Order: sequence, then C-alpha cells, then structure tokens
Amino acid sequence: ISTSPTSHSFRHHNFVHPIASPRRTSTTKNKTSILVKMSESNKNNNNNTNNGQETIEAQRAKGGFRYVEDVAPGLKLDMELKTIHHTSISDIQEVQVIDSYFGKTLVTDGKTQSAEHDEFVYHESLVHPALFWSALLSGTASSSPSSSPSSSLRHPPGTAPKSVFIGGGGELATAREVLRHSTISRLVMVDIDPQVIDVCKRFLPEWGGQAVLDHPKFQLVVGDAHKYLMETKETFDVIIMDISDPIEAGPGIALYTQEFYRRAKELLSKPNGVFVTQAGSADFVPHPHAFPEVGGENGDGDAGRETTCF
Repeated sequence: ISTSPTSHSFRHHNFVHPIASPRRTSTTKNKTSILVKMSESNKNNNNNTNNGQETIEAQRAKGGFRYVEDVAPGLKLDMELKTIHHTSISDIQEVQVIDSYFGKTLVTDGKTQSAEHDEFVYHESLVHPALFWSALLSGTASSSPSSSPSSSLRHPPGTAPKSVFIGGGGELATAREVLRHSTISRLVMVDIDPQVIDVCKRFLPEWGGQAVLDHPKFQLVVGDAHKYLMETKETFDVIIMDISDPIEAGPGIALYTQEFYRRAKELLSKPNGVFVTQAGSADFVPHPHAFPEVGGENGDGDAGRETTCF
C-alpha cells in the first residue's frame, strides 16, 4: 500500500497490493526553509485612498507576517502566519509549530507535516485501510468504523492484526489511530528525532501526546527505523512507514529502496502481512508537468497519459 501526504499538508492517497512501491512533505527533504517574512506592501504606499486615509486593518495587513512554502517548481503556498508557538533545531532537523490558516501546524525543515484542520485525513488513511486489509487477509475481518472517534475499532477477539510497527511517526497521531483497533497487542514505533516527539507532546497534544506514550501496548524506540528493521528478528502483521519524502540524498532515502522493501516483506506475518508507506504528493504534479513531451520523456508513448491518485 502506498499513500501520499492531504489538502494543504499535501497528503493524498493511493493504494496498491501486495507491497508498496514508492509521505509527507518532511524532514530534511528539499531543505526549503520556512519562509516567514514581512509583507512588502509598504513599498508602493498609495496615499490616494478613499478619504485619503487607510483603515487600521489595512495598515496591519501591510506589516503582517506570512508563511510561504515551496510545494513544487513554480508553485508556492502563501498564507497569514498568526503565531509561532515553537522553533528549534534538533540534531536532525529544524522543528517548528506555527498557527496559520489551517490551525496549529507542525513544520520540519520548512515543510508542512500535518495541521490541525486535516491531520486526521492523512493519519486515518495511512493506518486504517492497512489494518483492515490485514484482517481481511487473515480471513477474520468483520470490523466497522466506530461512531465515536475515541472508541476502538472492533475486530473479532483474538484476530489479526495484533502486532504493528511504525517507522517515523513522531507526531504520535499514527500510533493514536493504530491503538483504536481492539486486536492490537503490541505497537512498536521507531523515530530518529526525540525532539519532534517532545515538541508534539507539548504543543500538539491532540495528535496523540502523552496518552499514546503512556499506553501499555505502545513501545517507543528512539533510533533509526531502517537499522531497526534490518536487525530485528520480530515479525509484524502491519508495517507502517510514516516518514519523509523520497528525496535523493535525504535521510529517508534508504527506506525507499528495493533492498528495504524485500527486508520489510520478510518481516511481515503470513498470510496477513501488510506494508504501507507514505510516498509523496503525486496529485501535486499536473499532467503537463508529469509528461511534458510528445511520446513521453523516453519516447514511450506516455504523453497525455492520465495520472491519478485515489
């Protein structure tokens, strides 16, 4: 299963079985730093306004802070920056929590990870299809979404999935969603940056926070997810990679290789093992940019072929 980071967080979703091929606009990705700047609208101050006087609100708007994020070549997000709750630099990346048009937002290395307005869309889509699919593969699925978001998602007692691994997931929201499934007996999360976890626990408790960290089924390992999976002898019903985008030379690139996928497959339980990974923002590549030349880039006839994320 392959998913990609929603709406302003640029996480859309597409699903493929049985194993993913090449999330989230994230950690040390493009290194496009967060651009918090003063508006330059004072440059051409026009005094010929109605009644020769501008409102206080207009003056404030001129001097307001903006949050600007590069999404793709020639495409930027630009919105009002209301508050900077936190900013720091860990050993791995720059970590910020801001308040913008989309509410409280986690930003790492200048890239939106998730925001209050719609983080549930990404995290629910990343987790629940994979866990339900594992239950279906085991032949024991009869679960349905609970009417209450705080309630467990019910499976028949003793059925799959029981063990889940999360690579990354420092926001704790992916673990939050996994722990809603009643069959889970063990959840291991390996994230390389403890500062992200601490910041999210403090400033984004709605994402999962201390409730996840204190859960008896949850085990947090601060470390390298790639190294952990290469060395472990444990198998899992579901492996979820909630990691940074597959940017060449980025720290997460080793988690998008054939070698890693073969290893992940070896660690999946049989016959109900499912692997899911965040895989970038496919829907933010318009068709003309995806296949710009007649016949495709390699003359393979891809010109105009539709690209779809669903």
